Amino acid sequence: MRTRDNDSSKSDKNSKSSTTKRIIHFCWKIYFILVGLVCLMFFFISMGWMGYMPSFAELENPDSNLATEVISSDGELLGTYYRENRSNCKYNDISKELKDALIATEDSRFYNHSGVDVKALFRVAFGVATHRHKGGGSTISQQLAKNLFPRDPKAGKLKIVFTKFKEWVVAIKLERAYSKDEILAMYFNTVDFGNNAVGIKSAARTYFDKDPKNINTEEAALLVGMLKAPSRYSPRRHPQASLGRRNTVLSQMKKYGKITEKEYDSIVKIPIDMSNFKSQAHTAGVATYFREYLRMYLKDWCDKNPKNDGSRYDLYCDGLKIYTTIDYKMQRHAEAAVKEHVCDYLQPMFFNHIKGAKNAPFVNINEEQTRNILWRAVKQSDRYAQMKDAGNTDAEIEKAFNTKTKMTVYSYKGLIDTVMTPMDSIRYYKSFLHCGMMCMEAATGYVKAYVGGTNYEYFQFDHVKLSKRQVGSTFKPYVYTVAMQSGDFDPCTMVPNVPVTIETPSGPWTPKNSGHYKEGQMLPLREALAQSLNQVSAYLMKRYGPETIIKLVRQMGMTSDIPSVPSICLGACELSLYEQVGAINCFPNQGVYVEPIFITHICDKEGNVIFSNLPKTNEALDQITAFKTVRLMQGVVDYGTGGRLRSQYGISFPLAGKTGTTDNQSDGWFVGYTPLLTCGVWVGCEDRAAHFRSTALGQGARTAMPVFGLFMKKVYSDPSLPYYSIVNSDNKNSKPGYNFTIPSSYIGDPSGCNETKRDSVMMFNFD
Repeated sequence: MRTRDNDSSKSDKNSKSSTTKRIIHFCWKIYFILVGLVCLMFFFISMGWMGYMPSFAELENPDSNLATEVISSDGELLGTYYRENRSNCKYNDISKELKDALIATEDSRFYNHSGVDVKALFRVAFGVATHRHKGGGSTISQQLAKNLFPRDPKAGKLKIVFTKFKEWVVAIKLERAYSKDEILAMYFNTVDFGNNAVGIKSAARTYFDKDPKNINTEEAALLVGMLKAPSRYSPRRHPQASLGRRNTVLSQMKKYGKITEKEYDSIVKIPIDMSNFKSQAHTAGVATYFREYLRMYLKDWCDKNPKNDGSRYDLYCDGLKIYTTIDYKMQRHAEAAVKEHVCDYLQPMFFNHIKGAKNAPFVNINEEQTRNILWRAVKQSDRYAQMKDAGNTDAEIEKAFNTKTKMTVYSYKGLIDTVMTPMDSIRYYKSFLHCGMMCMEAATGYVKAYVGGTNYEYFQFDHVKLSKRQVGSTFKPYVYTVAMQSGDFDPCTMVPNVPVTIETPSGPWTPKNSGHYKEGQMLPLREALAQSLNQVSAYLMKRYGPETIIKLVRQMGMTSDIPSVPSICLGACELSLYEQVGAINCFPNQGVYVEPIFITHICDKEGNVIFSNLPKTNEALDQITAFKTVRLMQGVVDYGTGGRLRSQYGISFPLAGKTGTTDNQSDGWFVGYTPLLTCGVWVGCEDRAAHFRSTALGQGARTAMPVFGLFMKKVYSDPSLPYYSIVNSDNKNSKPGYNFTIPSSYIGDPSGCNETKRDSVMMFNFD
């Protein structure tokens, strides 16, 4: 019996052992099958057989929406054109503090793994199993893969799992294709920081108005902290939540030795500073009118200049770099000058001037004309379009526009909550003064400052390139130039200040002076221009005719329609400020017209120059005539209508210019120049029927010339600009571009009158 029992026991043991072996063998089979299936799955994923997988070429050149950057001549970013406001920067352009904050917060073993952090994955798995979840397991490389090749937002759970596996594969491929430093830079370039700021370059500029290389520790911690949820941790919308998140990042930096305990204790006490926040919206920032004009120009350029493969450049996502002639500091000075005089001084004066006036701000127009102006504005409004779409009749719309309602209106001091009719709000906005200003270098044609209006967000019409207004007396220098070019006149030639009648198809025309300055006397041509005497301009017009003058200004770059009528000698033609500045620049540029330009060159996203720009030039008039006109226009500033530039604004450096005022003070002008810079300013309301009621207040010397004076004073007083050293140098003649080449026959008479005859040529300084 024992033998049988022992045999049975052995048999049972052998059976159990055999069963165990089979189970173990089966488990190993399952394990290897699973491993094989996983390997096969990853192989299929990597080959793109289980859905889209980026190729190596795409990893080398990931397709992305790169914003086009507009860059000033002194290297400042003026703005961007984008679908996604993202600009790339290199690893060395990112501060150490940003890199440390990111690694400490998102991937502490970044430099120790090959794209997937296995230890972190086990930590996540353990956390899920024990319900003690402590952070994610995605590496920076995996997050970069997700940013470069976004997930399908409509994907189900199973597809998300496969997408996650794809990201692991892409992360490993990225690690093989790029260095760790390059991956770090690419990650910073692809993350969203909210407020239309994608990438660290845009974020640093938006939140702190800095370049990424200048971001300090507390700023770095705030930006990296926002990555978890840009909206929830926005320092502008949720400052307390943002502060807490920033301090969490600082704690991580301390934990991993990126900052010391002492540094941590000090930095966590620093409040969040958003004083330098700058919205990257198209309507905000510097040179808004210029950027909009440039955008229209560049869209046309993209259509006419295809890539080598025949496709067209996309202004909003091809990452172009537009290098402009605009000087950032000069642009700021120009905008400050417009704000100081037009917005802060002139506008309140105008509101006070028209207060209580019948039919304000309009003057000398009847009820029907007023209705036409207002109704035209109604039809251009969003409210009208919405009501029309809703099926309302014009009568119903007019009733609505004359019904009081709550609204917020704009003022130069901020938004105002009020109650008024929409029609009254239109009348209110018609009461705003607008301004256009452009400054260019005389010799190069480079436009250094461009201000198309007072506030682009509310008044988007460009008064530099697009607007054309009557130019008034600023046209007179061209009439005088024709006279001197003929050889019959010099600045000192005596002319009669008497009424002149010119026969025209519509009858005799006899213009009068605006005052009684030396009425009926003989006086030098220079004095006549300085005092802007209409009768002398008519005297010259009668002698030379409008066609001669039109032919000259065409040589000086004017392209607008100019009627061949005698009244153009008083500025009865409409020109853009751009044309005016370009033409008047011929005088300080020794008679050579140089086309004003805005772009020097364009580069693609790889830095290759794809467009270079040089201004067109032509000799519009000879040097002697140009010099004579300079002398004439200096008289305007030294003892004429522009005298306040010397007396009130204290400008002592060489200067010449001309004021201009059109009928009823609808347009105020000033065009002027130094030996290096030429600048023009226009001031007026949107409609010519809205204006000052007195010449004393509305003349160009009061409205436009002060903007010129403030701007020039700011520019020539700025030590960071080259013009400062020229004006403040004891040896001005040694400065290139500051001298005027003329025949020495005029050396004996600085007025420009031809009294001494010599043949040699010398350099003549404006002084």
